[in-house]
Amino acid sequence: MELATLLNPGAVKAVGHVTSKKRLFQDLGDIAQAIYGLSATDTVDALQERESLGPTGVGHGVALPHARLHGLDRVVGIFFKLEKPMDFDAVDRQPVDLIFALLAPKSSGVDHLKALALVSRTMRDSGVCSKLRANSDPAILHALLTEVRGTQAA
Repeated sequence: MELATLLNPGAVKAVGHVTSKKRLFQDLGDIAQAIYGLSATDTVDALQERESLGPTGVGHGVALPHARLHGLDRVVGIFFKLEKPMDFDAVDRQPVDLIFALLAPKSSGVDHLKALALVSRTMRDSGVCSKLRANSDPAILHALLTEVRGTQAA
């Protein structure tokens, strides 16, 4: 599994200012609908439901919201780079500016977990995060995220 298979170039955005998690999830839902043909409402509801179980802000300015949805045949991703970091109830209490959302089929088991592990490894790489923060062009952000890296332990 590679990020290039999960992340459509159109699902990578540099976003100016997001006022709340609810607004962020609505923006993610809009992209999920436009790029992947999912219901925006169902996407928002699924992301909010998962977030209610515990925050998906993993620290160091990164959040990995994820949810399972009907209507998908594979795991897909959406990446937002926020120009202005937002509070996300992250484990380290730091604001978040890099958001990689994963949406998986309701029936997905191990593929969802493999994708989450892959994204987590990528977003834990401080060099990758520094490069992402230094760029706002969606094409460059997509290239940085999807360049093939050597295998790393989870």
